Amino acid sequence: MKFRPLAVAAVLALTATACGSSGSGDAGASGPTKLDVWLMKGSVSDDFLTKFVTDFNTKNKDKIELNVQIQEWNGIGPKIIGALASKDAPDVIEVGNTQVAQYSASGGVKDLTDKKADLKGDDWIEGLAGPGNYEGKQFGIPYYAANRVVIYRKDLFDAAKVTPPKTREEWLATTAKLNTGGNQGIYLPGQNFYVLSGFIWDEGGDLAVQEGDKWKGALSTPEALKGMDFYKQIQALGKGPKDSDEAKPTQTDVFAQGKVAQMIAVPGAAELIAQANPALKDKLGFFPIPGKTADKPGAVFTGGSDLIIPEASDAPDQAYEFIKAIAGDEWQTELAKTMKYVPNRKSLASAAGADEGTAAMAAGAANGKATPNSPNWAAVEAKNPIKEYQTKVLTGGDPAAAAKAADDIITNALNAGK
Repeated sequence: MKFRPLAVAAVLALTATACGSSGSGDAGASGPTKLDVWLMKGSVSDDFLTKFVTDFNTKNKDKIELNVQIQEWNGIGPKIIGALASKDAPDVIEVGNTQVAQYSASGGVKDLTDKKADLKGDDWIEGLAGPGNYEGKQFGIPYYAANRVVIYRKDLFDAAKVTPPKTREEWLATTAKLNTGGNQGIYLPGQNFYVLSGFIWDEGGDLAVQEGDKWKGALSTPEALKGMDFYKQIQALGKGPKDSDEAKPTQTDVFAQGKVAQMIAVPGAAELIAQANPALKDKLGFFPIPGKTADKPGAVFTGGSDLIIPEASDAPDQAYEFIKAIAGDEWQTELAKTMKYVPNRKSLASAAGADEGTAAMAAGAANGKATPNSPNWAAVEAKNPIKEYQTKVLTGGDPAAAAKAADDIITNALNAGK
């Protein structure tokens, strides 16, 4: 899954060339190799892209000419699938991290396992590296990440004489103290299954597990049920709807009304809150979702992007040079500062500097994970039995029975076509 940034400048493609390699790989007789790259709208700012392209072309003068084309997220899946099946694909494509398995299963993506050491792959954050690895081979190279944190009202915390908690138990106690005087201790809608996923991972469970070449839903395991139980406890300390997600109603609008002490979202959501209620602008703070113990933040779903090279690329060596540059120290640091993303490597977690939201996000990213790495996971989210399961439990249904019903749907969806 790719997080769409909440507020970034419009990105302008540096050339108007149609998609396709348009001459890639013919350096020598006709000059430098033209390298076609698809980046997604909103993933970088105009300023960052201009600086990167200028620097890359200067360093690779007479060898590579970079041609970046900006793509819309809407409808990108079929477009990428078509490109991977063609003989005229771009040389590098940015894809959502949880989409890598689907594209790799097509056979149209280049195996980059032998590049992992050169790219310091042992330092990659798991939420990007894991989804980029399909059937033991590294097809997707981590690009950048984003994940949820707790956005909180500093003034309400001060009034209640509490500080940002470090553990789940502290979080429950703190939230209970904040859930008074007409204020909601936390606004957590009942169907935020990405937040639930983190609680399940903290317990050692998962949404689904692979057994041989088959998949099996895992919501009914003891570990996953413990995660759901914690979700129920923390969700009850507010007035979030039990039968809806964070978009219905928009949770930033609810928070902006001034009666919510905490909510879980990407840090950029604070900008929307401040736009809706400027009086809250200087009252917002951030902390990582608490874990079971103080030494480790809670697990979080890592959204973001990986970079792939199509098998049909005419210039795979030059494509790798692009990936090596943008995934390296210099430009990962610049990307973190400019776009407030989490860099692709754990050792670069402090690259964004003093920004409080990004720092909280980077701390959580160290314990980041992704949804089950199956090409069919998109089909699960399309039906989303996990959300229905959450509502059933939160409205008094039997957790084990509801989990078993959801597991059956997940199992069937993940094993479709096998």
